[in-house]
Amino acid sequence: MPTLETTTARGAPFDRLSASQWRLIILASLGGALEFYDFVVYGVFAQFIGRAFFSMLDPTMALLLSFAVFAIGYLSRPIGGAVLSWFGDRYGRRRVFIVSVIVVSLSTIGMGLVPTYASWGIAATVTMVLLRLIQGFCLGGELPGSITYVVETVPRRAGFVCGIVFFCVNSGVLLAAAVNLGVHAILAPDDVAAYGWRIAFIFGGLIGLLGFWLRRKLEETPEFAQMKNMSSKHPFAELMRDYWRPVLIGVLTTAATAAYNGLLFAHMPAYLDKVLHYDPRQVALGQNVALATASIGILLVGRLGDSVARRHLMRAGAALLIVLTMPFYHAAVGHRIDLIALMFVGGLGAALINGTFACIIADMFPTRVRFSGVALAFNLSFTIFSGTAPLVGTWLIKRTGDAAAPGYFMVACAVLTLVATFGLKSLSGRIGEPGLVAASGGR
Repeated sequence: MPTLETTTARGAPFDRLSASQWRLIILASLGGALEFYDFVVYGVFAQFIGRAFFSMLDPTMALLLSFAVFAIGYLSRPIGGAVLSWFGDRYGRRRVFIVSVIVVSLSTIGMGLVPTYASWGIAATVTMVLLRLIQGFCLGGELPGSITYVVETVPRRAGFVCGIVFFCVNSGVLLAAAVNLGVHAILAPDDVAAYGWRIAFIFGGLIGLLGFWLRRKLEETPEFAQMKNMSSKHPFAELMRDYWRPVLIGVLTTAATAAYNGLLFAHMPAYLDKVLHYDPRQVALGQNVALATASIGILLVGRLGDSVARRHLMRAGAALLIVLTMPFYHAAVGHRIDLIALMFVGGLGAALINGTFACIIADMFPTRVRFSGVALAFNLSFTIFSGTAPLVGTWLIKRTGDAAAPGYFMVACAVLTLVATFGLKSLSGRIGEPGLVAASGGR
């Protein structure tokens, strides 16, 4: 029995998105934008956060422990994703969206207000870690919820609307980069280290509270509303019993995207500045160029993925990353290519995987357990491969003495994704099929 997804793939005309659908997609993306905003803000200001909460250590160890706190926030994501997606699959997607974004926003503001180690001692460090854990718990349901929401709202354009979500999510990265530029332009270096980084967190939290206010008017997805009375009473147990293989493949197909985001957006600013000694303003500008390139690429690839088998696009993207990652890092280390041009190539390099992974995950699970399936696969992958990326990248450099060593982590993750794409064909084709079991669409 064909699904709406597979009918579109065989050449049916694309539905034009209505103004109402555009509004719903953008509102669904707000939490993810805040997540990526925080993601980049932490990476950009990691050296100052390390100085504030690990001032008793030398600068390298302080930076390493700062990235460890960053990674800790990811440990609670799988748990948060499991709990929030259980509510999402049992009672609806809308309620989860409204609760999670306000808790994330308040946690982000709190991170900007925590006193330093010099003022509070170890209590300051512990408080920062607890806020990261709370924030991570709620963020565990945000992007998986956004992906689930949009593919169920516009199933015939699933690839394109996922592209829109991540285009909007990347606006959080752009905003973070703009805030970074503004803070460094307005404040003296000592003031940036003292309190400038706090402004970035507080500002992000206030934007999140605005998102909460706007999200109150979100409606439930048509697919969930259609099968609400048949919703799974135990979605996680059903997922583990019947859909463990899609979860595993979902984790692996997301590995390259997760590692890429962790390295480019969280690790790269401090890496280029403190390890490779590029000018901080050039670093911020280069990151914006990479972001803009990646965002446009995600939209184009998402649109293409509604007509071409997504597994082929992802496979090509993973292969490109395997081949080009180490030349990218060696060029950066050797200062052989203009940084802006290099970051443009870096943004372009991941469009094929970043533009397909979200829809690929959602397409492996039926509606009754989709939120739980997407949340588990997404959060496990981002916890393992993204949350640890800055820490692993910094450790590899310290361990090997090779400034290009973070590239090996990226290559390893791209290999995992490449291998996983060969298991996608038999598992996909469930978007648009709200029943318990949907026929495979061969995507």
